[in-house]
Amino acid sequence: MSKPDFKLSESKIAIIGLGLMGGSLALGVRGKCAAIYGIDSHQATLDLALSQHIVDSVDSDPAKLMPEADLVILAAPVPAILTLLEQLPTFSPNRCIVMDLGSSKRLIVEAMSRLPERLDPIGGHPICGKEKLSLINAERTLYYAAPFLLTPLERTTPRALSAARQIIEAVGAKATILDAAEHDRILASTSHLPFLLSSTLALATPTDFAQLVGTGFKSTSRLAGTSSSMMLGVLQSNRENVLNALHEFQNRLAEIESAISSNNFTQLELLLDEAQMKYQRLIQ
Repeated sequence: MSKPDFKLSESKIAIIGLGLMGGSLALGVRGKCAAIYGIDSHQATLDLALSQHIVDSVDSDPAKLMPEADLVILAAPVPAILTLLEQLPTFSPNRCIVMDLGSSKRLIVEAMSRLPERLDPIGGHPICGKEKLSLINAERTLYYAAPFLLTPLERTTPRALSAARQIIEAVGAKATILDAAEHDRILASTSHLPFLLSSTLALATPTDFAQLVGTGFKSTSRLAGTSSSMMLGVLQSNRENVLNALHEFQNRLAEIESAISSNNFTQLELLLDEAQMKYQRLIQ
């Protein structure tokens, strides 16, 4: 890159996608960089971002603002990120760093590897969010204390890595470096499978039970409130890992079903005790 060092305070950042994640990131870095440009296809979102002073300039066309940016952040659903990565070279002839916030990484990193040399890519995935999307639900502290996974490419420069770390520090998250394939294998179990389990629980529960729904059901089924348009691309792009996680879940659920079916409550107790111990290790 033309500059050996990246200084967030002197840099202009373009965020493509001003939903929950992009909007919260803009709020988190506001005042810590030279300028924030907001790019989104929805005019109402752009108007809100500008009226609330979340960003400095807005446009629906990335080609209008991206040439001014030192760092471009792709904060869109996975299929949209993949499309944007194909289009980015046409948006600007200038050098810049490109980072994404996608929930699966292998296909995105592969697409990043095909970018021209002037674009310096690094994959990213913040482990935070809410089931309520859109800019109106954005929060300045959304990223605070959350893991923020980085999946650098072989071609990723120290400058791009430094930029990503400075962004992460600015929003109060915690950076972790991870291989893209390993990221997708792990997140299939810790993020993508929970969404499917929440959705299945909602599907399996009669709606006339609503008056007796308590906090346990609400917390367990919360992710079912996430837009399918956001999650479908994630599940498609990480299909094999998600299937493996589903198979493992089905095997363990079958053990529980078998114990109950055969009145083997001694075995059921062992399984539930094992689950409790694993839960404690997973959340510590």
